[in-house]
Amino acid sequence: MIPLVLTYVGDDRPGLVSAVSEKIAAFGGTWLESRAVRLAGKFAGILRVNVPEADMPALERALRDLAPIGLVLTIERGAHDVAALTARLITLDILGNERPGIVRDVTHALNALGVNIEEFDSGLEDAAFTGVEMFRAHARLRAPETVSLEALRKALEQLAGEIMVDLTVGGEALRA
Repeated sequence: MIPLVLTYVGDDRPGLVSAVSEKIAAFGGTWLESRAVRLAGKFAGILRVNVPEADMPALERALRDLAPIGLVLTIERGAHDVAALTARLITLDILGNERPGIVRDVTHALNALGVNIEEFDSGLEDAAFTGVEMFRAHARLRAPETVSLEALRKALEQLAGEIMVDLTVGGEALRA
């Protein structure tokens, strides 16, 4: 079996996930994990599948045949990253008044420490009572063993003060 990572985007309407899953099943593929969401009238997803090596070219053609129904797909061969398995898993939560650059500033600090983002979910919400637009994000990170949790907390604590957001690492709040 060959691991594949597929992404797809199309105008949101019933049947998009069904169309993709039918093609995968028709060529002996197994749908292993996925994330999908409706954003600005579009439906976007990413998924990991296993497919028999002999069926991979036919599956790729069949998936590309979905273009006429408005799906834009990319297909990439997956890889097994042994190095990531030895790093520590950490969670990060972000909350602050919405403003441009929050994601850029946080990801720059993480990148400087060699921390990898494995999952990132974000959105806007209204603050209770005031209705002020708040930015909220949750991330699952993988930090190399060479980066101590304390070093990560210190770097993010300094950043929290600079950009005026609350950051929580591993359950400990770092407040501006």
